[in-house]
Amino acid sequence: MTSLPGDSDPTATVTLLARARAGDASALDVLFARYGPELGRFAHGRLPRWARDLADTPDLVQETLLQTFKHIERFEWRGEGALRAYMRQAVMNRVRDELRRKRRHPARDPLPDDVADGMPSPLEAAIGVEAIERFEAALARLPDGDRELIVARFELEMSYAEIAVETGRSTPNAARMAVVRALVRLTDEMGDGDPVP
Repeated sequence: MTSLPGDSDPTATVTLLARARAGDASALDVLFARYGPELGRFAHGRLPRWARDLADTPDLVQETLLQTFKHIERFEWRGEGALRAYMRQAVMNRVRDELRRKRRHPARDPLPDDVADGMPSPLEAAIGVEAIERFEAALARLPDGDRELIVARFELEMSYAEIAVETGRSTPNAARMAVVRALVRLTDEMGDGDPVP
């Protein structure tokens, strides 16, 4: 493993890599925010539509970044642009893996959208139909951004890292704080809203 040269700029990639190797999670967050959008643009369209399922291009990029940063100690610094090239190659390798997987296990026919199981959802079972109606009404009164955060976290069960990528937040912690603020507003709406008849 090649050691990284010293650099006095705390936001330089080489400095962030050194901090990440030392276990600094905030350095990883900065690297994730710095390279995630760029890799998303790079990966866009590289995974053919027939090979996509629930794992779309943003998921593929996020998974690649997580795996790359999980094993960041293996990366050898070879100058400016080395990390970008390394991550682009990792994305291309992940696309190839996904294509091989799809060829081995072709997609099955999807269920029609109008198939219902008739059972209450886990959310309905937990809080009851009346509370669901209050929740839905309060959710509808929230600004779009707050509604999207709550749906992403609690209905789609996205992680904070996924929410950060999807909503353009700099870190998973920033996404977590945004979700908390949206929940506070939702709670206020549920308390202030008209009671459901």
